[in-house]
Amino acid sequence: MQTAAVRIPGRIENILSWKEQGGGIAAVFPIHYPRELLRAFGYLPVEVWGPPVVESVSSAAHVQPYVCSIVRNGLSFLQSGGLELADILLVPHACDSLQGLGSLLLDFIHPRQPTLTLYLPRGRRESDLSFLAQELHALYRRLAEIHGDSPTEPELMSSIRREEAADASLAQLHRQRSRLPLSDLAFYQLIRSREYLPAERFSQLASEALDQAGPITERGIPLLLSGIVPEPMALLNLIPELGGWVAADDLASCGRRLYPAGTSQDPFLRMAERIIHAPPDPTRGSSIESRHQHLLSLAAESGARGVVFHDVKFCEPELFDLPDLRRQLAESGLPSLLLEVDLNDPLSHQLHTRLQAFLEMIV
Repeated sequence: MQTAAVRIPGRIENILSWKEQGGGIAAVFPIHYPRELLRAFGYLPVEVWGPPVVESVSSAAHVQPYVCSIVRNGLSFLQSGGLELADILLVPHACDSLQGLGSLLLDFIHPRQPTLTLYLPRGRRESDLSFLAQELHALYRRLAEIHGDSPTEPELMSSIRREEAADASLAQLHRQRSRLPLSDLAFYQLIRSREYLPAERFSQLASEALDQAGPITERGIPLLLSGIVPEPMALLNLIPELGGWVAADDLASCGRRLYPAGTSQDPFLRMAERIIHAPPDPTRGSSIESRHQHLLSLAAESGARGVVFHDVKFCEPELFDLPDLRRQLAESGLPSLLLEVDLNDPLSHQLHTRLQAFLEMIV
């Protein structure tokens, strides 16, 4: 299924190229943050999703063993020098563990890079929108202190529109996935390049991929993949090997970040609108019912016959929802499977067997 026509630059290649052009690098921890604001200051956001197969012993002095491997691996990666090319660090408050990581970096570890934090409201009310706009304005002021200069309002709006265009391309890739000559793994390598490529380069790659769209092809039993991040990526080879394919996406690193275009002419409100109006996400306080309806809608649109929740161990926001969410999905006729993984572990034989049994059940 994979085509060789779309070449995706690697992270290090892209980072070095950006720095050679005089730009800065912002290492950003999960999940939601304003790409456009960082780019307006000349920083390229490069996301840190707890790099897999990282020796996490060094983080054990600072975080408990039951903290998720995204935080443990990310902290160890930082301490081992893996983020030396970064000029600033940004830690959004996606959960208590990430908020704790931000506090550790600010108050105890003191990396050489300035550490910035961002608090996200847990709702979609007008007060939440106003609060987030104020948080983004505070982040703008902090970036101005570090950078020594600040973008104008028209420059901010230009940066916002550039990211909106890239997000529109990302949404189009999701809609057209069944028409693209890409394997599950190749598709996710492409959409996850949004985590580190400049918006304009990602839009170009997306356009090249979409130009190759053809008729809808049957690929196996359609699944809806939910959870945090598709790591280890070997999962995306295993699913088709067992006769399935990923027809729709509710991953925190992917489908939950299909940000719509904003409407406000105030740049800070517009950036806040985009995050607030993203698909339901437990890290933003979305209700279980809103998630239930969203998953049913995705399944209906894609023809998915079941949901695979692929979650990082100890992820409290995810695991808190799952008992009620899975019950509601079952009552609506949509079966589900929960797979818990640690980013440092290979795919187990048990996971292989459980996924195979689930696919056999929903044929």
